[in-house]
Amino acid sequence: MSINATLIVQMIVFAILVWFTMRFVWPPITAALDERARKIADGLSAADKARADLAAADKRVEQQLASARDDVARRLADAERLAQSMIEEAKTRANDEGAKIIAAARAEADQEAAKAREALREQVAGLAVKGAEAILRREVNAGVHAELLARLKTEL
Repeated sequence: MSINATLIVQMIVFAILVWFTMRFVWPPITAALDERARKIADGLSAADKARADLAAADKRVEQQLASARDDVARRLADAERLAQSMIEEAKTRANDEGAKIIAAARAEADQEAAKAREALREQVAGLAVKGAEAILRREVNAGVHAELLARLKTEL
């Protein structure tokens, strides 16, 4: 065979091989490559979405932690204010109770002083009567001179 005929046969065989490859072999290969590219793109988009979801979740967690911290700080401040108000209320009640006790003690002391003064007046009046009796050497009738004794009592 001549080189031209060999070359033509080889070109025909090559063309048939190219046609066969393009018709039967190439479409499954490109489909597989396209499927793989699609899967890789889906995986990358899923990773990006997961990364975005993770960032959003981190942000939500930080917000919730900040909210919890604020809530705890507010509750602690409320508890502190409540404790201070309870302490102030207890101090006020203790001061009021102390003032009542002091007032009651003063009133009792005033009553005791008044009783003591009255008893002293009675004793002085009795001594005055005895003194007058001793001076006059006669008995003074207390019933008759009650007005005189009452006046003497008020003067003392």
